[in-house]
Amino acid sequence: MRFILRLVILLVVLWAGGFGIFVATMPGPLEGAETDAIVVPTGGAGRIDRGLKLIAQHAAKRMLVTGVAPAVRPAELAAQYRGYSKVFACCVDLGHDAVDTRSNADETAAWLKEHGYKSVRLVTSDWHLARARLELVNALGSDVTVVGDGVATRPKFLTLLSEYNKLIVRRVAILSGGLW
Repeated sequence: MRFILRLVILLVVLWAGGFGIFVATMPGPLEGAETDAIVVPTGGAGRIDRGLKLIAQHAAKRMLVTGVAPAVRPAELAAQYRGYSKVFACCVDLGHDAVDTRSNADETAAWLKEHGYKSVRLVTSDWHLARARLELVNALGSDVTVVGDGVATRPKFLTLLSEYNKLIVRRVAILSGGLW
């Protein structure tokens, strides 16, 4: 019985320490890096703005916005981001197949392969970046370099807690062979 109690205490301490590290190391915006492509999963404020700013600065050749609702067309999205119509016309693709972080990664991997890109900047919320990067690297394998670019947010405690737990579950699933 003592062994089980000690094991539970150890696991709680490890979990809490990992959560502290997760929160303390949330990445911010990445400056000065150029990649072949930029990918922006929908879902958080500032993500598309950041991606458009980067693509307009020629930080990459093309940008994919993944997880866009099927009814949304490029012209409609471009109208929401005034001043970027030329960028949308030349350099932005919309992905309509993804519905969650894992399918964002799958959609992005297919798009990168289709274009032959070997490096990508993942632009997403700071609290979401670790799991989104994990999923994307898992979908890509070692063929493509993934760099993270965190959009600064002010997440609620429960958002951080939920995201950290999802990250742990996905890491365990991937390490166990992705059986679940």
